[in-house]
Amino acid sequence: MFKWMLTCALVFASLNVQALEDPWLALQKTAYAARELNYQGVFVYQNGDQTRSVQITHMNNAGRELTRNVMLDGQPREVFSEGSDIVIFNAKDNKVVIEKRRGQNLFPAMLPTNLEALKFSYTAKFGPIERIADREAQIIDLVPNDHFRYSYRVWSDVEFGLLVRMTLMNHKGQAIEQIGFTQLSMLNTHDLNWFQPKIDLSKQYVMEDEAPITHVTNSWVVANLPPGYRKVDHIEHIAPGKNTIVNQVIFSDGIASVSLFIEPIKKGVRPKMGHKVVGSTNICANVVDGYQVIVVGEVPASTVQQIARAVSFNKQTTANK
Repeated sequence: MFKWMLTCALVFASLNVQALEDPWLALQKTAYAARELNYQGVFVYQNGDQTRSVQITHMNNAGRELTRNVMLDGQPREVFSEGSDIVIFNAKDNKVVIEKRRGQNLFPAMLPTNLEALKFSYTAKFGPIERIADREAQIIDLVPNDHFRYSYRVWSDVEFGLLVRMTLMNHKGQAIEQIGFTQLSMLNTHDLNWFQPKIDLSKQYVMEDEAPITHVTNSWVVANLPPGYRKVDHIEHIAPGKNTIVNQVIFSDGIASVSLFIEPIKKGVRPKMGHKVVGSTNICANVVDGYQVIVVGEVPASTVQQIARAVSFNKQTTANK
């Protein structure tokens, strides 16, 4: 038994040494730490003039990953996630609306566990060690290999590998978005009493009507995606307040993501055209064969513009349905 424990200790020590020498191994440790550790804290999100604070509790209970986020600013809001399933309790006027969503890459689980796609598009470099939320954190920079993505600066907790801060930077090295812990502590418990909403019996709880969501066969073609990006999801649903079907196609390079929305243009509705910037988000609108095409992402303008221009309608696929 002692020999087995000694062997494990040597293996883990070896991995930690390698992580100190290879930034990609350090990022790999960071990706798993966010999903496997038990922790609680407060993080702050900043994008342009928008700032909000969130209290997070995360636990991995025998492979069951549970998270509760409580918004500390503005209207009361609680977000519960189990794996990729998300339930939102959102206070509106005299009632609480319960919404179901699908999610991915929620802080601090911003990095994918498979980093191979990132290695194609980014170069990883170690920076100095800084103190974040009263913890020592190693800086690792993800520098893009082209102009189709921004830079990411990652602060990884030296002891546990947990992501404690991430900054999105433009090509000039300016921070355009930041999210990071201001308070952080590790949990040594398996108590799950925290994984439930605070119920206000004076309010009415209503489930938001869910629009039909289905995985679909892509009848739209994006002939020239920016290098490194690939389609990761394609769904169609009925937009709230509309009777038309909206196609949403999501592309990602492993960390950056772009959403393409396609819907038919109603008679008498003026289509949107052009480019707009909101905080760190670039938005490009185009019209293709009578359909409104909108591309949105926290990526450079050149990325959303190229995707918007590359969309075409696969008429043969539609005719064969």
